[in-house]
This record gives sequence, structure tokens and C-alpha cells, in this order.
Amino acid sequence: YCNLGIGIPTLACNYIPKGVTIELQSENGILGMGSYPKRGQQNPDLINAGKETVTTIPGSSIFSSDQSFAMIRGGHVDLTILGALQVSMNGDLANFMIPGKMVKGPGGAIDLVSSGSTVIVTMEHTAKNGVHKILKECTLPLTGQRVVDMIITELAVFKVDKQKGGLILIEIAPNTTIEDVQKNTGCNFEISKNLTTISF
Repeated sequence: YCNLGIGIPTLACNYIPKGVTIELQSENGILGMGSYPKRGQQNPDLINAGKETVTTIPGSSIFSSDQSFAMIRGGHVDLTILGALQVSMNGDLANFMIPGKMVKGPGGAIDLVSSGSTVIVTMEHTAKNGVHKILKECTLPLTGQRVVDMIITELAVFKVDKQKGGLILIEIAPNTTIEDVQKNTGCNFEISKNLTTISF
């Protein structure tokens, strides 16, 4: 069972290979979420947590938000994929507010990252102005401490070493150098001996 957060994570539903079964959960009350609908086939009553129209797969269930959070808080979601404003080298996550700007609230993020599920952050490597989002320490209010297991960006994939602390670069984007990754990352990281190229 996998929960997809708002933004980039929701795109994952369109990239599940045929023959692979993953039960996608949306915290507003869907289990068995499918890909985005084709133009003209949207059902405005069938939406994900980001209020985007979605489809369902055979055997899916639709239920109330409180049942959805009972699943999350009960530890029944195996994998959480969500976005972030900042991630620290030790796996701290900040993803719900920037002080001084409008705050919509953390949504289900705090419940998801504290549920015991594996947490993968998918985000752009830097902010629009080039400011680092992967840091030695987060400067924004935290959603959770030491909760992130992996970071995936358009430049690289990092594994978070929760035992020793720190990041390990395990995949790098095509036509991207390690120097590019270092320049766009606000902390030191280890480079895996088995570093591979991201396949899209």
C-alpha cells in the first residue's frame, strides 16, 4: 500500500509498469487509485488529496477520511511518497509551511511520516531561485525528524543513512556530473561505490 502526496508524487500513478500491482491510497479516502483520466473522461466526484480528478482500478474502495487516517495511523501504509520544501542530511523533513506566508496546514504529512512507513521525498533539487532544499539542517518548521529514507530529484537519488547519519548518492541523472549535484546540494554526501545512472 502506497500513499501519494500532493504535487510531483501524484505523477507516479502514471508510471506503474504493466503486471505490477501497487495499491495507491489517497488520504481523502481512496484505496486502489489509478492513473489520471483521459481528457473528457474526468469524474469531478472522484479526486485525490490534491483535488485532481483520478481513476480507480478494479477492486478499489472509497471511504471516509477518518477511515483513511485510521489506516495511516494504524501502520497499514507501507510506503509514503511526498514532496518537500526542505530535507536535511539526517532525514528531517519540512514540507508544510514557510513562515510569513499563507499556511494551509500539514494535511496528512505528519501522520504519514510518523506511521512507520518507508518515506520517499520527490521534489525539485533546488527552489526556483536556486536556493538549496537539501541541507545540513532544515531552517523551516519540521514535519518530522529523521523520517525520510530516500530523496529523488531531477538530478539525483540519495539514500538516507539513518544509522550513521548523512546522505549517500546512489543514482545520478544522465548528462549530470557529481560536481553539478554537489553545487546544488547544501550539505556533504557520500558517493556510493555502486553509483548508477537514473533510467527514465
